[in-house]
Amino acid sequence: MSYKGNKANLPSKTCLVCDRPFTWRKKWADCWDEVKYCSDRCRKHKK
Repeated sequence: MSYKGNKANLPSKTCLVCDRPFTWRKKWADCWDEVKYCSDRCRKHKK
């Protein structure tokens, strides 16, 4: 995936804990399908 300079078209998901949308990050490039939480804080407070 190459999104350099085109941030408006990044894929997004909704966090399972806070229900806020979050967008794709480069560090998630290899595991985007497995990402469920927007941050470590939400991951630690999962339902």
